[in-house]
Parts: sequence; C-alpha cells; structure tokens
Amino acid sequence: MTRHTPEFLRARSSNLSLRSLAMEQSMTMRAEVVDNRVDAKDLRPEAFIKPYLDFMTENPTVFHAVDYFKEKLLKSGYKELSSRDNWAGKLEPGGKYYTTRNGSSIIAFAVGEAYKPGNGVAMIAGHIDALTARLKPTSKKPNTHGYVQLGVAQYAGALNETWWDRDLSIGGRVIVRDPETGKTTVKLVKLDWPIARIPTLAPHFGLSMTGHNNRETEMVPIIGLDNSDINATTSSSSAQPLGGQGSFASTQPPKLVKLISKELSISDPSTILNWELELFDSQPAAVGGLDKEFIFAGRIDDKLCSWAAFMALLHAKSDPSESNIKLVALFDDEEIGSLLRQGARGNFLPITIERAVESLANKAEGASFGPGLMGQTYAGSFLVSSDVTHAAHPNFPQTNLSEHSPRLNVGVALCVDASAHMTTDSVSMAILDRVAALAGCVNQRHMIRNDSRSGGTVGPMLSAAMGCKAADVGIPQLSMHSIRATTGSLDPGLGIKFYKGFLDHWDAVDKEWRK
Repeated sequence: MTRHTPEFLRARSSNLSLRSLAMEQSMTMRAEVVDNRVDAKDLRPEAFIKPYLDFMTENPTVFHAVDYFKEKLLKSGYKELSSRDNWAGKLEPGGKYYTTRNGSSIIAFAVGEAYKPGNGVAMIAGHIDALTARLKPTSKKPNTHGYVQLGVAQYAGALNETWWDRDLSIGGRVIVRDPETGKTTVKLVKLDWPIARIPTLAPHFGLSMTGHNNRETEMVPIIGLDNSDINATTSSSSAQPLGGQGSFASTQPPKLVKLISKELSISDPSTILNWELELFDSQPAAVGGLDKEFIFAGRIDDKLCSWAAFMALLHAKSDPSESNIKLVALFDDEEIGSLLRQGARGNFLPITIERAVESLANKAEGASFGPGLMGQTYAGSFLVSSDVTHAAHPNFPQTNLSEHSPRLNVGVALCVDASAHMTTDSVSMAILDRVAALAGCVNQRHMIRNDSRSGGTVGPMLSAAMGCKAADVGIPQLSMHSIRATTGSLDPGLGIKFYKGFLDHWDAVDKEWRK
C-alpha cells in the first residue's frame, strides 16, 4: 500500500487553501454545471462540491434520489427499459439504458460500441437508503398535554440520540387514485421547512438522556399544538379525521393530511390510498472548516458513494473501441440487510444483466444466449462494491488501525476484512491499484481492528450471486449512522475521479490480465 506520510500529504495538497481555490475559481473559471453534470473540461474535485451539496439538500429520500437520477439519465440520452416489457430488439452496441425497481432502486448502463456477446461488465454497486424514521401505517396519536405527536418507526438504527432536538421535515411518496379515470399514480412530496422535533429532557430532572431511552414512548416527534381540550374558544374541527370512515387518510393526523394534500394539489383526501413518508434532517448540506475542507450533511451514508458513482457514469468516456458494458446499480434496503426485492440480495442486478446480454446476443450474428454465455460474461466482469467507510477518528484513536485508517480529502479506500464481510482480495486490490495508477488517483486502505466488529455491505452478496471478481471500495466519513455526518469537501470529486477511472480503464486492465 502507499504510505501516506505527512510529506506525501503536503505534496498532494495545493499551495492554495480550498477557500482560495474556490475564490479563484469563481473569478477565473468558466466551467459550468449543467443539470449537475460538470463541464467535461473541468473534472477537478473542487468542481463537484456545489453539485453534491445541491443533490444532498434537494433529494432527502430514496424516492427523490431515484427520481433525480432518472431525470439526469434522460437528459444524457439514456433510454428507460421497463421490466414489464420485452427487451428483444431494443438494445444495441453504443446504446445507453436504465431500469428501476420499486421506485427506490435504479440500474443504468452504457454498452460499448465494440461490444460482443460474452464480453464483461464493469460494475459499480452501492446503496441509496439511509437511516430514517418512517411514519407508521396509523401515525395519528392521541394528543398529550396539548401536543400533536406523530407515530413513527425506526428504519435500521434511526431514532438514536443524534435525532434529538433536530429540525425534522417530512417527505416520501404518496399513492393517489384519480376518481375520474380510476388510475393509480405515485407522487413525490417533501416539505421545505421543519415540522417535527424530538425534544430532550433537561438534566435537572436527573434522568439520563443517553443510551437507555425507550424509542416507542420517549422518542415521539411533536408536530404541532392542540389545546382545544382546555380552551373552549379553540375549534377542534382541525382535529377531525379526514377522508371518511375507513379511509387511509382517517388514520393520519388531519393537519398533516391537509398539508400533504395541499402540496400535491389533492382536493379529496379520500383519494390518498397510502403513503411512505419519513422524517429527515432539514438542515441543508454545507461546507465547513477553516478552509472549507469539510462537508457536513445528513444521509452521507450512502448518498456519497452512490452519487459519485452515478456522476462517474455520466462523465465516463465514450470511445468507439470500447467493448464492455459500463454499469452503475444503486439499491434500496442495504441498511436492513438487502433482503427485499429492491435490495442487492434480490435478483435485480443479475436479471438486468442477463436480459441485456440476451437482447444484445439476439442481434449479434452467430451468438447463442444461454448459461454458457452468461458464465463467460460474468467471468470477464468486475464489481466495485461502493459504500462509505470509517475515516480515522481524532478523538477516539484507539479505534484506528495503524496504516489502515483512511484520511479525508485523499482518495477512496480499498476495504479489507479477513472474515469476508468485504469481498476484496489480493487480485482485486492489485487490479484497482492499477486502475488508480492509470487514473491518477490515490488508493488508501481500510481494515478494522481485531477487537472491533465489522459491518457489511452489498459486495459479498452480489459477487457470490454472479461469480465475478469484486472489491469493496469506500469514501471515508466521520460520524457514520449519525443523523448528520462529515466527509471531506474534495471527497465526492475524488470518488468520481476513481470510479470514472475504473469505468474508463477496466477494459484495458482486464486485457493485461488475460495476456
């Protein structure tokens, strides 16, 4: 591995601070960001700071993230493939395509112009779900001492102590039926101001607020006031259920139903069949630090690696000689084990690749689709499993492992676990170090201490399902699983540089291994 000495890190950094670079850029550069795609002439890491901040602020839920990616793909010439349709005759070399599942997972891929059936796939896979608190099927709760409260359930490890006293808003998807046509549609909603808060208890009461709180009874958000029980002049009509008896709307707080209906221009609450709404930290993503070297944001795990991988696909080179498929797959439900159909343990990625290869094989002369062709395809493929990893921590040095704790604003880390919680091995590390050398990137290393517990991600399950070479790669962050975390301001751009390098150079690197 490359040893990152203080001299090396100083040499790698610019003589100008990030703040000075930003000022210089604003005065002298003409690189424009169009639809969050940076001008191809300026792929410096600094150019991606603002696009990433905007993405994080504007797309708080998994549904909004997928919708964002779809919009950018369509503007970049990608065509949507519906899983319900027959793909035969629709794919061809040089084509760009995407498909979605459940509105919360998305796969996009570009076929090389020189592609031949049996050639490999350069894949990057990540997840776009994050720890959150979701509304319960019946989220209406009895008023308590004049407070309107909201029934929520933790998703993964949410509702931890970092959620206390935070400005929380609400967003997600709403299922609506048109009363005239009878058709059912999905609408996305997000409120742009905080409506909820989980209040702490003052220490004067002598009760600990750390580690022993009941998440069902002591971490219930407040969303409003209703003192109609003690104030005869206060109308309680606003607390009456909406939508009629037995409707979904009648199980939700009436004021919230009215608010969501207004946001979506829904005149009749009874047409709301259901919703998947969640709470999120409404504070915008921001740069911080003396030289603006940090990014502070919610949901960094993992809308960081996912966004970087997606941007890398949009910026990947398109050369007539390229013979493989470049693909990015972003999954839901990683934080809860990936077991649902839109998770990485489902068949979404393998079936998408198989259907694509089948369609391309049907157009190729002399190609015969079947297990043999798919085995050949996976044997020539490589998976970069991409998920955030732990940066070296300044306040808890006992958790850092010497030479294996990555730093911010340096580069991605190749993640290793001797018990195979990560899929990286010596071959895949050598391959990705070669990619980094060709792309001008610095690869770090991450490994946990023997007395620590390792997490897991999508790499092992996907590589096992497809039988392809694979490695786990992560962009470092602090405060993992907190409602608000930290990464380096250059790290989104450094991630893009590495992932783009992998997509651009895998074909050539693979040929080196086949000589």
